Amino acid sequence: MKAVGNKIRKIRELKGFTQDYMASQLDISQRAYSKLEKEEIKLDWQRIERISTILEIDPIDLVSFDDNLVFHNSTQSGKINTINNHFPNELKQSYEDRIKHLEDEVVFLRSLISNKEN
Repeated sequence: MKAVGNKIRKIRELKGFTQDYMASQLDISQRAYSKLEKEEIKLDWQRIERISTILEIDPIDLVSFDDNLVFHNSTQSGKINTINNHFPNELKQSYEDRIKHLEDEVVFLRSLISNKEN
């Protein structure tokens, strides 16, 4: 089983969050956060739950995250493996909610520009 810190890093990167962002949300330094991902600091369940909330993923999905279900690469021999994008439903919903929010923001900003031009 891969280390939880590595799983957190991969999900953080998939979400486009920086270590600085995560650290600020956890109210710790970026250096301390980096140590969490590197497993230099042990994670208790309470911290895992807090990180899960920030990443908008269920804690169980976080600790059981398997990047092999997300990424499959071709081998050097040229054999291409099938890409299976089995994202947890919560992660899909998180992306859909974020897209909807951004779309709403674009509509709002366009209305402000339109009002200012008139």
